[in-house]
Amino acid sequence: MQSSQKNIYTGISLAILAAFIWSGNFVIARGVYHQIPPIGLAFYRWLLASLVIFPFAIRQFKAEWAVVKRSWHYLFWAALFGVSLFNTLVYIGAHYTSAIYLALIGTTSSPIMATIMARIFLKEQIGWMKLAGLILCITGVLFLLSRGNFRYLLTLSFSTGDLWVLAAAFCFAVYNTLVKKKPATISPVNFLFIIFMLGTILLLPFYLWEKNSSPAVVWNKDLFFAILYLGLGASVICFWIWNIAISKLGAARTVLFGNLIPIFSSLGAVIFLDEQFTWVHVVSMIIVFSGIVLANLRTSR
Repeated sequence: MQSSQKNIYTGISLAILAAFIWSGNFVIARGVYHQIPPIGLAFYRWLLASLVIFPFAIRQFKAEWAVVKRSWHYLFWAALFGVSLFNTLVYIGAHYTSAIYLALIGTTSSPIMATIMARIFLKEQIGWMKLAGLILCITGVLFLLSRGNFRYLLTLSFSTGDLWVLAAAFCFAVYNTLVKKKPATISPVNFLFIIFMLGTILLLPFYLWEKNSSPAVVWNKDLFFAILYLGLGASVICFWIWNIAISKLGAARTVLFGNLIPIFSSLGAVIFLDEQFTWVHVVSMIIVFSGIVLANLRTSR
């Protein structure tokens, strides 16, 4: 029993930490969209992540080569949805909408999609407390989206950027579902190395096309550190601890913590992008945290 509770608390802590670091992804996406095109940003991010994790994974990669070959279909889809598509679509959306809305729209829809997928494909049980927590989390995010007036949702229309982020949310929900099916004989570090590498390779032809059809990137210190943050923090560290959290909490419960991303992103947008932070953000933060606690209360007991 104590071991089970320890796994739950460890999973919760890692999921919150991942959400905090990941929130910077949306702030950076909006902050540098005029400096580097979206596919290029994604390509450099995952190329760096692949190089960073390579020395830690090469031994396991060689030892597990046989099972990797047998699982190449699964690894391809995990890399496509979790690496190549998800963040690239977010970076495209950053050209059309703010950092807060980038995180907001994605985390509004992704938990619903992931919960449905986990129930259908993974047969995960959705108890009434988990369902209530999910609804409460979504309510908090919708409260933020409606700027404190739910009647605003009746006239809400999605922009081009919103649709790109909705597509990204779907890809992230698919990835969360796929992670639960990871072959046990593939070590976590090797799994990340493979999907990072495959995701980068899948992006390469689109990166080359974009490079030939877009203005040259003007490199500077800020852009370099932005890619370093994305490649190391939001990729290697976040994916690693997020996958561990999924293994301890389950896909449907873990994805609830993604609702913290717009809260953290709001704070980052205020500090670095001068976006406005109001009482609505505070109330939505309280609602989201309450939903996460409710969704995990039964298991914690």
